[in-house]
Amino acid sequence: MATVILFLVIFGLVVISHEFGHFIIGKKNGIRVVEFAVGMGPTLFSFTKGETKYSLKLLPLGGACMFDGEDGVAAEDGVQDEHSFLAANVWARIATVFAGPLFNFLLAFVFSLIIVAFTGTDRPIVQELMENSAAEEAGLQVGDEIVSINGERTHLYREVSLISILNKGQTLDIVVKRNGEKQEITLVPKYSEEDGRYYIGLVGAGEYMKCNPVQVFQYGFYEVRYWVKATYKSLVMLVQGQATKDDVSGPIGIAQFVGDTYEEVKPYGISSVIFTMMNIVILLSVNLGIMNLLPLPALDGGRLVFMFIEVIRGKPVSPEKEGMVHFAGLVVFMILMVFIMYNDIARIFQ
Repeated sequence: MATVILFLVIFGLVVISHEFGHFIIGKKNGIRVVEFAVGMGPTLFSFTKGETKYSLKLLPLGGACMFDGEDGVAAEDGVQDEHSFLAANVWARIATVFAGPLFNFLLAFVFSLIIVAFTGTDRPIVQELMENSAAEEAGLQVGDEIVSINGERTHLYREVSLISILNKGQTLDIVVKRNGEKQEITLVPKYSEEDGRYYIGLVGAGEYMKCNPVQVFQYGFYEVRYWVKATYKSLVMLVQGQATKDDVSGPIGIAQFVGDTYEEVKPYGISSVIFTMMNIVILLSVNLGIMNLLPLPALDGGRLVFMFIEVIRGKPVSPEKEGMVHFAGLVVFMILMVFIMYNDIARIFQ
């Protein structure tokens, strides 16, 4: 029961923030919202306020903010209502569509601020070196602050860990700050036959730092930046075929992950549970924001592509043609969702 409740709360926060972004910016631009829905499928509960129907659906698979005329169907006389989606100017529509992912990032940032304010952060300071490791042989020392790796600035120790986890044996050019001076170190990770991956050779989780009010905003931003980088790099690995179907999860897999994580942190008290669940919200919110910005049909990014084409051409693409593209994309995503759900269920019974 705890798993179900936690999952529904997390799911609700992530989905509502996304759809509320569309909703509030659409309203500000005078676009009529026909329905604001959380979930998909049969309606469990609904009410109407003003011109908008607010609905809670059965299946926790997403949500929707449906605008008048968004489907491209005009009124009987062929004229769009002045408050319909297509009647709004193109920049108003771009802002409305972009607002969904934007509000996901804002939710992630707000939760990051809370976490950093209460728990501090992990600075990229070397705490311990593995004996005979690549790091030790390259000359890294305890107390070194890792400033960048292959030109990629590092603000959190987790960024260093992420680079290490994803490394496939590539040489790393590391800039460290030692005794106030920067030094350059070249490191070649060592392969572990036992674990089947390459290791830099660092031990620990960086140096804990309690943040002052200014640093809370600074490192809150770095928190979101870290999750954006992790999501982006995971997508690149997926496209390159370096990830498997077991690395992708849908709602069922996420619910199981929430439940397993809850059981792991429950012994450490309610505060640990709260902050851990907030981290999951950040992870999922950033994932949803990035995924929706991909320039693929049926996603916000795909819709933005058509709108920017309209900006360049000076006139919109035929709503019928755009609708066909998005419908085809939706069919593909539904098939993919069924496959992911089947894979999630199969993993449970393995």
